[in-house]
Amino acid sequence: QVQLVESGGGVVQAGGSLTLSCAASVRTRVTLSLAWFRQAPGKEREVVGSMDWNAGRTYLTDSVRGRFTISRASAKNTAVLQMNDLKPEDTAIYYCAGHLSNRAGTAPYEYDYWGQGTQVTVSS
Repeated sequence: QVQLVESGGGVVQAGGSLTLSCAASVRTRVTLSLAWFRQAPGKEREVVGSMDWNAGRTYLTDSVRGRFTISRASAKNTAVLQMNDLKPEDTAIYYCAGHLSNRAGTAPYEYDYWGQGTQVTVSS
């Protein structure tokens, strides 16, 4: 069983920065790849970025590349999404997701575990 807890959302002005963290609690030693998704009102859930188990490969969607980074914290089961130069179109609920595999995917159906979500609001 895996539990994911996000933190770090909030309200920021356009051009500002936020850091989201996702702490994964696991009962046994597992191979867990992590990803961040977001969902804005009236839109489908979309991938923001993903990270393979050993962080050897990361992915960021085109709309955030160059502004966001995804990484693991020193505690290996913690994923960090650093968001810089935020834009109003980044406003959404951000979800952390976990996949019991050493390869992270980009589609929601590939993920077995989800956090509760954290709201990010960017004002213009």
